[in-house]
Amino acid sequence: MAGFLTTHVLDTARGLPAENLEITLYRLHGQERTELARMRTNHDGRTDNPILPAADFEIGTYELVFAAGAYLRATGQDGAEPLFLDQIPIRFGISDPDSHYHVPLLLSPFGFSTYRGS
Repeated sequence: MAGFLTTHVLDTARGLPAENLEITLYRLHGQERTELARMRTNHDGRTDNPILPAADFEIGTYELVFAAGAYLRATGQDGAEPLFLDQIPIRFGISDPDSHYHVPLLLSPFGFSTYRGS
């Protein structure tokens, strides 16, 4: 069984899934950062497909970057510029090539949290 990577973004200020939020996945090799995928969340705050499917899943260090600022502006939650949160990078390691890694984001205009989900 090969692993894969997913996410789920919830807008905790509105109590809704964060729809149409852009997410970019990078793989890190030392100081080098390579873009692997770019997608948007659907109506449920999830991507339609795994961000990193089984065929591309490898042990290593990765970074998800959530375009929170664009989402907050689009939903009228932006406030004064510069925004407190704009790009939210979450750097994490994948050490088990056969596991499902789920990296959710709980988002509001002035805070966020994440964890390794299931």
